[in-house]
Amino acid sequence: MCSITALLNRQTENTQDRQHVLEASLCQRHRGPDWSGVEEHPGAIIAHERLAIVDVLSGAQPMVDPEQGTILAVNGEIYNHMELRHAADSKDYPFQSASDCEVILALHRSVGSRLVDHLSGMYAFVLFDPKTDHWIIARDPIGIIPLYYGTDAAGQLWVASEMKALTTRCDDVRLFPPGHVWEKGQDAPEKFYTRDWMEGPLPDRPYVPAELNGALTDAVRKHLMGDVPYGLLISGGLDSSVIAAIAMRHAARRVDEDDNTEAWWPRVHSFSIGLEGSPDLAAAAEVAEAIDTVHHGLTFTIEEGIDALSEVIRHIETYDVTTIRASTPMYLMARKIKAMGIKMVLSGEGADELFGGYLYFHMAPNAKEFHEETVRKVMGLHQFDCARANKSMMAWGIEARVPFLDREFIDYAMSLDPSIKMGGKGKLEKAAIRRAFEGYIPDHILNRQKEQFSDGVGYGWIDGLRDLAEGAVSDDEMARAGVRFPLHTPSTKEGYYYRRIFEEHYPSAAAAATVPGGKSVACSTEKALEWDARLKNNIDPSGRAVGGIHNDAYGE
Repeated sequence: MCSITALLNRQTENTQDRQHVLEASLCQRHRGPDWSGVEEHPGAIIAHERLAIVDVLSGAQPMVDPEQGTILAVNGEIYNHMELRHAADSKDYPFQSASDCEVILALHRSVGSRLVDHLSGMYAFVLFDPKTDHWIIARDPIGIIPLYYGTDAAGQLWVASEMKALTTRCDDVRLFPPGHVWEKGQDAPEKFYTRDWMEGPLPDRPYVPAELNGALTDAVRKHLMGDVPYGLLISGGLDSSVIAAIAMRHAARRVDEDDNTEAWWPRVHSFSIGLEGSPDLAAAAEVAEAIDTVHHGLTFTIEEGIDALSEVIRHIETYDVTTIRASTPMYLMARKIKAMGIKMVLSGEGADELFGGYLYFHMAPNAKEFHEETVRKVMGLHQFDCARANKSMMAWGIEARVPFLDREFIDYAMSLDPSIKMGGKGKLEKAAIRRAFEGYIPDHILNRQKEQFSDGVGYGWIDGLRDLAEGAVSDDEMARAGVRFPLHTPSTKEGYYYRRIFEEHYPSAAAAATVPGGKSVACSTEKALEWDARLKNNIDPSGRAVGGIHNDAYGE
């Protein structure tokens, strides 16, 4: 994982342009502390900050096609790169490194921008041809990797991994949409990731536990690719515990060499974080013992979390309440992981969206509405859990990989008959995952009820944040919230407090518009409010705050 910065559609060869690009890139160096590179041409300047995970010694970027001169800067990982290297579309390309990203240059020669159809991974990239000034920008299907763009006063196009690199240069910073590709000459990015499960007939694939097991195992195994020590994040809940358990079944051999050699790093370390005595810490320690990791149960205090809030909001680039609550402990944990020399971790994001794991899904009236809501949640991940996992970890140069969001696994999971995913009437949410991985983790962890991450680290954390906001934001300020913040007006003092900090770092209206807004509710959608009247008056996104649902979700 890395950062990219690009100045495209360059109008003149201003001698200050290179310095401006380097300054913008420096804002993102936390994402790539291992090496920096820059390529300058009359039509573009492209910079890269590298976090070396695969081919540490020779995979520096920007990469250049040695024969055609095409320039590439990538943030991400291409998990099927070995397969692509040997494919017909790449056979004539003279590979210069073992980097997973170089296959993009090879594919570009034969299929142009349609190369994105061939990639399995998480990525955002800029590709530039100095001979024609033609450029291509793309972002992975779900938006695991962040990407922003904007134009400056001269009409030049800027692209960067994080918004902070663009706010001093552009007035119209925008999110680059996931699953889109944009070529010079097109008015806007165009969607390339389309599937029947998004808008087609209701999926009807039958549920076979062994098939689900195999699909997720394949995804986890791919995500173990790398040449550096890695770790496992274990919250103590179902999703991260299953990912960790699968990973440990493949940790003894190098997947990069088709399991033909022993792993370079013989012991795998796992991590969890919470307030002293939190439910997550105890559950995570039990999982770690069962799967035999070297475990580190990290603690933080409410004061430490509050002290970090401003930096968390600066890094995560949001004022969304749930995201900030959950990002803060993750940010603190990443710093300690970094201190141990680990550069990559596997995490469990995505399962709740794919399988309807949030508690309000118990209220879905039928399979059709259940499925439509999972689609909406999956397609919105880039602004919530993906942004949290990526940016809170990358604040300290740690790459977070999310196997549940592997492209092939997403397509498998979303093709399942949604009726088999539905909970309620005594049935646990995500029962399909639980059944498919029986015996992988202790039974009571396998059947542990859903906790929001910000709840599981200790309920005192959320209470502490509310108390802080109550003292920091007056009733008069709340009464005038719509005047100060007419866009996405905060509805709680906690939301107001975060919005005020966000404005200190990102004062422009364009920056505020990159954050999803609206009334913060447990389900974040008007459709779900129709499912149960108990959600209508709840304005707190914590699962435990939804009256009756957290405790009674499994009743008739």
